[in-house]
Amino acid sequence: MSTTLRVFNYTKRYPWLSIAQLVCAILSTLLVIVFPQITRVIIDDVIEGGQHQLLWPLVGVALLAFLGRDGFNSARIFLNNTFEQKVIFDLRSELYAKIQRLRLRWFDNRPTGDVMTRVAEDVTAMERVLIDGIEQGLVAVLQILIIATVMCLTDAKLAFIAMIPMPFLAVGAWLYTRTAHKRYQGVRKATSAMNSLLHDNIAGIRQIKAYTMEEAEHARFNASSDRLRQASLVVMRAWALYNPGMNFLGALGLVLVLGFGGQAAINGDLQAGELSAFVLMLQLLYDPINRLHSLNQLIQAGRAAGERVFEILDTEDEPGMADGRPLTKVEGAIDYRGVHFSYNDKMPTLHDVNLHASPGETIALVGQTGAGKSTIINLLTRFYEHDQGEILIDGQPVHETQKTSLRSQIGYVTQESFLFNDSVRENLRIAKRDATDDEMWEALRIANAAPFVERLSEQLDTVVGERGVKLSVGEKQRISIARALLKNPPILLLDEATASVDTETERIIQEALERLMSSRTSMVIAHRLSTVRRADRIYVLERGRVIEEGSHEELLALGGTYAKLCETAFLEEKTDQRS
Repeated sequence: MSTTLRVFNYTKRYPWLSIAQLVCAILSTLLVIVFPQITRVIIDDVIEGGQHQLLWPLVGVALLAFLGRDGFNSARIFLNNTFEQKVIFDLRSELYAKIQRLRLRWFDNRPTGDVMTRVAEDVTAMERVLIDGIEQGLVAVLQILIIATVMCLTDAKLAFIAMIPMPFLAVGAWLYTRTAHKRYQGVRKATSAMNSLLHDNIAGIRQIKAYTMEEAEHARFNASSDRLRQASLVVMRAWALYNPGMNFLGALGLVLVLGFGGQAAINGDLQAGELSAFVLMLQLLYDPINRLHSLNQLIQAGRAAGERVFEILDTEDEPGMADGRPLTKVEGAIDYRGVHFSYNDKMPTLHDVNLHASPGETIALVGQTGAGKSTIINLLTRFYEHDQGEILIDGQPVHETQKTSLRSQIGYVTQESFLFNDSVRENLRIAKRDATDDEMWEALRIANAAPFVERLSEQLDTVVGERGVKLSVGEKQRISIARALLKNPPILLLDEATASVDTETERIIQEALERLMSSRTSMVIAHRLSTVRRADRIYVLERGRVIEEGSHEELLALGGTYAKLCETAFLEEKTDQRS
């Protein structure tokens, strides 16, 4: 189904608004033909025929016709705007809901700025199809049909002459529409690219300033903006040829009618009033035709934007969100059995991974960057789906488990704790929507976060800024831990939770983590010896394979990769502990 028709399908949700608009459009269009007929009667009957007593009553009728026309137009515009905003709200809501249902793999290949452009700007561009496609398009077509009918009834021969430019107008519109789509696609893509670059640069403004990259990034932005300028000029150049050309063809019809109609009036075959009325009607005929040309441009822009919106809506949902068995009474036993995974067919990430965590145990994942540690955690949450093998929680395969149920049983604390640009309270309530203030303060206290939150200007109601920019790394991390405590999950995942903080902050966070991990099954990724050595079992990964497993003491005695990591990666921390 074409993009334009798919947009129009949304109108079926509000049939009464559509019908009311149609009625107002028909009535206002019918009233348009009153003035040319009144003009004909005044010239032929009142002025030349001597029926002077009819002048002011006819003027009154003309005034009432204009009043009725504009009154119905006002009602139509009001109904259309109400109708259009309802449909656009539905479309935006549906698009946002769809984005939340997509796989994480989809986001891996999409710049954030591109997604934002589709939700904010492309939906708005589609709005023009609804406003002008339904409102102006319908009114214009109705006016053309009604005026053309009246013209044929008035003088069929002159009407035929007036229609001579019509085939040329149709061919011109077809030629323009045929090539317009690619031009407008270029504009939408260039807009998206510029917005993506702008989003990245604003998010990375500290790095830009720190590395004095202002001039280089300004040059990059100008280059992207110039591509948008060039794409827009391609559209405008085509329009500069198309629109005046169509206007000229319309004027040609008017000149032909004036010439042949004038000759008919001279020969006595046509009255002056009839010619005047015909010229007025001809203007009323070509006015909506010109509006349709402008509408064509807007529809092509809306079509290109609509394709980008429907590309998201047509993407396959993340499977298993509501399907499968729920997890109930989770004890926390985790098993990986012969698990294989690759982000794409050319880059295998995990090979035959086997690991086990008993309920309440803490297991640590250790290895160099790129060894596959974070991937193991992402497979447990089903952010990605493993290719082979089995992952089980309490003996239940995760691929058979309802994702919403699965994720509700897991707490996740990452190295870069993400906080929304909202209050501390709302960032905590993500974990438990009905949490009381007392519960929040208790979670903050256990996470060693209560002292600094108490010092904030509005405490729980303090807005933390975009991505928590108003807080330090350690403060953000402790709020993230408090959030996990508030959720109170039976399974906890910690991905480099103390990697980005200093030694003192790490000690405070480590105390909070120990309280958080108490009586829970925990999977920990860490480069700090203080975190790893407390684990019940340690798994050492290398290039996606488990090459060693055991306790801290067992692996040290083994003298293998883990022992070497302790001598290198953890050497600094061991020195700190001795001093």
